[in-house]
Amino acid sequence: MSEERTAEDVPLPGGDLRLFVTRLAYQGMLACGLIENPLTGTRQKNPSGARMVLDDIGMLLEKTQGNLTLDEKEHLDKVYADLTRLVAQL
Repeated sequence: MSEERTAEDVPLPGGDLRLFVTRLAYQGMLACGLIENPLTGTRQKNPSGARMVLDDIGMLLEKTQGNLTLDEKEHLDKVYADLTRLVAQL
């Protein structure tokens, strides 16, 4: 019989730029009110929070210029462009 696994038994992924950018995008979507906050069960717009995430992604683009794979650069550019459009609508 196999032992039951818990969430603590599963290692968390880390050290992957695409995953990191996706987590930032998730925070941006929360701040734009696109997805439900899992803690509150509500959708709330937070324009200043969304702009902060956008600024962080912009800073990441600037600081990593010339140091990303093509796949990483395309992912980061797309997330930045999509979030820029969303923030402009707030």
